[in-house]
Amino acid sequence: MPKSFSARVEPLTALGFAVVQIDGMGTNNRSRAFYDVTWQNLKDAGFPDRILWHKALAAKYPWYDMSRIGVFGTSAGGQSAMGALLFHPEFYQAAVSNSGCHDNRMDKIWWNEQWMGWPVGPQYSASSNVDNAWRLRGKLMLVVGEMDKNVDPASTFQVVDRLIKANKQFDLLVVPGGGHGAGGRYGQLKLMDFFVRSLKGEPTPDWNRPVNEDGSSQQ
Repeated sequence: MPKSFSARVEPLTALGFAVVQIDGMGTNNRSRAFYDVTWQNLKDAGFPDRILWHKALAAKYPWYDMSRIGVFGTSAGGQSAMGALLFHPEFYQAAVSNSGCHDNRMDKIWWNEQWMGWPVGPQYSASSNVDNAWRLRGKLMLVVGEMDKNVDPASTFQVVDRLIKANKQFDLLVVPGGGHGAGGRYGQLKLMDFFVRSLKGEPTPDWNRPVNEDGSSQQ
């Protein structure tokens, strides 16, 4: 687990958010029993441990607001970020999911089978954001690169299809020509705007308003 701030985190802390990264059960370099928690159960994603951590911190620090918890991630983290709203909606209120492998039956075999096993069975559907899209509660933003060569963009569009059919509301950012983890500075701005609106309940600037030659905003 990193012990220093990253460029992706500092803008969020500057906006008043507390940002943490927490290892949960299922990660490697520990015992086999610890590792096997997520075997054929990727939807777990360490969330039970993370939720307990948040509750322990809130018990120690009254300023820690448990009513406004968000999560973001990319790739497998994108799958987990959306999964937070599907499988733990009583705790998480907002999520940004970037380049998510939302259904392990359609992503690259070598990665998914080592976690979900073979043959394909009901465990794949149980962990699928596509099959469980109807469960969505809270605020969700999906980000996908048109030319992602790591996770097929169709994975995100399958989720979009199910969300629309379930009449769920969500935000979607498609980056033309973008690869895995697409978005760049524009995606970072969209993420910050999304969390400010979704968790703080505050309006964000009109970024399209006219500006002067020196970069200052016109009134």
